Amino acid sequence: MRLRTWARDLTLGARFAVTGGRSGLLRTLLTAIGVGFGVALLLAAASLPGMLFQREVREATRSVDGSEQETGPRPDTFLHLGQTTLYRGDAVTGLLLRPEGAETPLPPGAAKLPANGEMLVSPALRELLDSPDGALLKERLPYKVVGTIGDAGLVGPAELRYVAQVDFLTTDNYDGRGSRYGWSVPAEPFNAFLILLVLVASVVLLLPVLVFVATAVRFGGEQRDRRLAALRLVGADTATTRRIAAGESLAGALLGLAVGVGLFAVARQFAGTVTIWDVNAFPSDVVPMPALAALVLVVVPVASVVVTLFALRGVAIEPLGVVRSAAPRRRRLWWRVLLLAAGVALLVPLFGTVEVNQTAIDTVGIGTGVALALIGLTTLLPWLVEAGVKRLHMGPVSWQLAVRRLQLSSGTAARAVSGIVVAAAGAIALQMLFQAMENDFTQATGEDSTRAQLVAETEATTGDEAREMITRFAKTRGVSGVSGTITSYTWRPGGLKEGEEFSPLTSIKVGDCASLREFANLPSCTDGDVFIALAHGAQGAPPDSWVTETAKPGRTVVLRDPEEHKGPLPQWRIPTTTRIVDSRPDPTGMYEFGILATPSSVDAARLDDPAALAMVRLDPAVPDAAEYVRNTAVALDPTSWVRTLKNTERNAQFSSVRTGILVGSTLTMLLVAASLLVTTLEQLRDRKRLLSSLVAFGTRRTTLSWSVLWQTAVPIVLGLVLAVAGGLGLGVVLLKMTGQQVRDWWVFLPITGIGVALIAAVTLLSMPVLWRLMRADGLRTE
Repeated sequence: MRLRTWARDLTLGARFAVTGGRSGLLRTLLTAIGVGFGVALLLAAASLPGMLFQREVREATRSVDGSEQETGPRPDTFLHLGQTTLYRGDAVTGLLLRPEGAETPLPPGAAKLPANGEMLVSPALRELLDSPDGALLKERLPYKVVGTIGDAGLVGPAELRYVAQVDFLTTDNYDGRGSRYGWSVPAEPFNAFLILLVLVASVVLLLPVLVFVATAVRFGGEQRDRRLAALRLVGADTATTRRIAAGESLAGALLGLAVGVGLFAVARQFAGTVTIWDVNAFPSDVVPMPALAALVLVVVPVASVVVTLFALRGVAIEPLGVVRSAAPRRRRLWWRVLLLAAGVALLVPLFGTVEVNQTAIDTVGIGTGVALALIGLTTLLPWLVEAGVKRLHMGPVSWQLAVRRLQLSSGTAARAVSGIVVAAAGAIALQMLFQAMENDFTQATGEDSTRAQLVAETEATTGDEAREMITRFAKTRGVSGVSGTITSYTWRPGGLKEGEEFSPLTSIKVGDCASLREFANLPSCTDGDVFIALAHGAQGAPPDSWVTETAKPGRTVVLRDPEEHKGPLPQWRIPTTTRIVDSRPDPTGMYEFGILATPSSVDAARLDDPAALAMVRLDPAVPDAAEYVRNTAVALDPTSWVRTLKNTERNAQFSSVRTGILVGSTLTMLLVAASLLVTTLEQLRDRKRLLSSLVAFGTRRTTLSWSVLWQTAVPIVLGLVLAVAGGLGLGVVLLKMTGQQVRDWWVFLPITGIGVALIAAVTLLSMPVLWRLMRADGLRTE
């Protein structure tokens, strides 16, 4: 009987929600839109783990299988070389192939194998190459486009990728020999610091969504109270009216589920066209995890019923009206502080227990503690708004209208801002964690980008060709200077001594004095000088005795590898005037060792397999200077590489976590802005008659507009004050768990700036609706 009664009353409430006239239907639609936004974002969050996993699967599927070493050519083997280049900040990846037989397997996403000199490209790369913006990149990829790479060969629809067949790959310049695709590399486990970041971010990003859903199901409270009073007048008891009210909210929530699923289904179709923080995905990869999706579909309607019953717990609905119209009862503080204290109490025992070398943490304790702390902050806001507006009296008419409205009903305004409090407090705590942990995941590379911005290496066949390559780099547009050397090796003459497995050797670099000074501290230098640089074991360099075993002043060395070349080998006698010098870090941060020779001291044409190493300084006045250098490198040697020098480098896992959190934060802040706007519009609609009456009695429209601004600004300002205090406190507690110190107490400034921007945006967007509601027809009644 009890179940039938609930079903009857809930169904009756749902009927009222959709058949209660234009006003009731509009209220239900507002609720559905609010819940729909929240459900769509929750479904997107439930899809994120699967989406990131599918990107890894796609990367592994298209990689050449390296689990087995292919020792020789077969009909089904091929040589391969992976390439990555940057084009105006975007990564362009490629795979070069050289088939060794007629049974070479097709790369994933390829309908056919391109012929020699041809390439397949991703749709995004084809679009770029066909546009004027891709002119420089087109020069760098000298292959004919004959087809498109399918989805199976891409990690995302916006990826810039190509697959080309070439004839210059050999066992000297390849990555390896393969016979199939599909390579699985075990993922490196996250350390405790990263797990803590992910856990806190998940709580911070999802709580505002749940707060918004809880707020949305309470839209239209005032009109609902009048309708419930009418039900009491026709004989319904208090319990029945509450169940009917819950049925109205349930109808809005169920319609919101449909709206949310629809929004998500539409949005996922555009997943490939939108790139947020370098992440995009195929629509087929954006699928919610079944368990999480089921949880969302169950929790939202149940929460709508629970929240409605909870909201009516202190309301006496009588046949002639509701108690809510009288002075509200003072809010109690103790249980709100208790929630906050409970969250902190769960976190305090974990101080100093999270260490960077761990791979597991107390996720339940930390997640529950952070959630309770943020929920406690949220529940404090209604009390703070009520206590704050009680002391506000003097001011212009618009200010007094806003303050009086907040004094009569501060709960609605506080609920609207609750999402901002959670998002802002969590963002502040997260930012404090990021700043403290950044040093643990950001390390100095040792590179010096003030001495050179790019380093390029190209293979040459002769020393003269290598010298010409360096000259080509120096003449490239946008290059202000080049430190170029011809690099090779020298060997100790004679056979192997007892106990030796190979002939001792050391490197030789030929370049002008300015270039050689990049590698060692030279006391003086003129053309014809020779130096022997010793690294003294720095950065794992061999002992100095290894270098001097081959290179000493007055000693003769051979310029060909004695193990590969037979017969007489070209020799060179190191001048007796050669000086021993100390190596210094070059622009790449490495300590080089071996022979440093100026051009006239040795004939570079006699060197074995020389390479041209160019450290390039760019002219900042030329926007695409780096692109011109990369094009020159490919024109000189298709297998060359060009690397950008960076002073610091961030851990890849830390960067991926940071990217994910930034994506989630962007979506959450958009939801918070949308929720605040929808709530403001709903409040204005509820006060349509009051606004029209004020205008009819002579109140200026600008006065009412300013009152709306103050009604939005006061709760947000109080909420931001609470969020700053709570966020800084939570950040300190979380840092105590990792044993780290606060690096910047002013991290809240950008968050407060976002809050001010929200005030301005919501006010401006609500102005057209406000002016329409102030027309005289708002006084009409039925």
